Amino acid sequence: MPEKYFIKTYGCQMNERDTEIMAGQLDELGYSPTPHDYDADLIIINTCAVRGSAEQHAFGYIGQLKQLKEQHPDLKLAVAGCMAQEPGTVAWIKRYAPHVDLVFGTHNLHQLPRLLDEAEEHQETLVDVWKTAGDVVEHLPSHRNDGVRAFVNIIYGCDKFCTYCIVPFTRGKERSRNITPIFEEVKALAQEGYQDITVLGQNVNSYGHDLDPQVDLADLLQTLERIDGVRWLRYTTSHPRDFSQRLIDTIAESKKITHHVHLPVQSGSSGILKRMNRKYTKEQYLDLIDRVKQAIDDVSLTTDIIVGFPGESEADFAETLDLVKTVRYDAAFTFIYSPREGTPAARWEGRDPVPNPVKKERLNRLMELQYQISWEANQKLLGLTEPVLIEGLSRKDPNVWAGRTQSNKVVLVNRDAREDLIDRFVAVRIETAKTFYLGGVQVGAPLSGPAPRRRVELPLL
Repeated sequence: MPEKYFIKTYGCQMNERDTEIMAGQLDELGYSPTPHDYDADLIIINTCAVRGSAEQHAFGYIGQLKQLKEQHPDLKLAVAGCMAQEPGTVAWIKRYAPHVDLVFGTHNLHQLPRLLDEAEEHQETLVDVWKTAGDVVEHLPSHRNDGVRAFVNIIYGCDKFCTYCIVPFTRGKERSRNITPIFEEVKALAQEGYQDITVLGQNVNSYGHDLDPQVDLADLLQTLERIDGVRWLRYTTSHPRDFSQRLIDTIAESKKITHHVHLPVQSGSSGILKRMNRKYTKEQYLDLIDRVKQAIDDVSLTTDIIVGFPGESEADFAETLDLVKTVRYDAAFTFIYSPREGTPAARWEGRDPVPNPVKKERLNRLMELQYQISWEANQKLLGLTEPVLIEGLSRKDPNVWAGRTQSNKVVLVNRDAREDLIDRFVAVRIETAKTFYLGGVQVGAPLSGPAPRRRVELPLL
């Protein structure tokens, strides 16, 4: 029987993509995946260091695995990802989790086969973490579970050094892939049936600045749009500082790039933005939003916001609320500030912290405001017919399909048991609009040809 592997993944889409690459390497070694950790011969914990909650969940899971290791002494445990790049994590594992066999980071995950061989020969935990990133490694195997949606890395690392963020330290400097291998990868994915492609990076808007000759994200998206079989092109994550007018125009003119624009603002206070080292003001951000709205009339805007950054006053927070009221995002991912060891903001947290009760109260006010705006935005979709990519059955009701629009809104569709719609595009007339999801009924047969956006006559099979 082949040995089995289980990978527990925390964090962002970049970590999900790293997991696919690690799984691909394991497949080539003859391992087979298992959905249960208790059934595995190898467990890899792919960690995230962006927020304290993710780290605590990972530490807790590593601790729980001690009992499983005692029951199955031949079980191999590995810790990978962003937390592994932090010296504090390595020290913690050596002291509190000696049952871990291998620790490796984000820069050498492509060497997993070698690392597993070396770990077999070590009596103690093998730590192999590169402090700096090497060159981009192409043509790595992948194990992709999704039948129609795919992630594709285009740039690694980040050079922005926001004062709250650990990513530049765990992911390293920015390194772009050349357009040709990206094009070849997406073309191969399209030939395999993948239709919804998301290009990934810590800051995709920096793509290409380090290449010779220089290119940018607009160049790349225009190139990928020519690939037959790709219906929707997405990108994440963007930085407002680098979101160019050329990119705005490219999105507006494209037939495949979705009209969902995620622009993390983090704060509505220019003073806090300066302390965060975001390199834009509230006014500059709002000008960008205005230009996006003018060029893309049906744009769906989302954002990230941090509450309780060190030194944030009530007046600063009021500026954030004012910005949210002005922009009227379709959705916002909101977080209480989490200090990351080694960042400038972590030192400021000790000198000028926002009390936890104040942080929680502000977060509640922000969410209450955003939830109302999200509900109102969804009401405007009632009666419209939207193309929806069906991803599977609803977790709560097996008689309902769950899918997403091009603007990334969740849609629930009553299921016709006679037809399997998973990984297919269907036209859905929106009849229910809640804060976090839409509901509707299928109109006609599944769609063929390019997936339209809204308010158009839909091509049917």
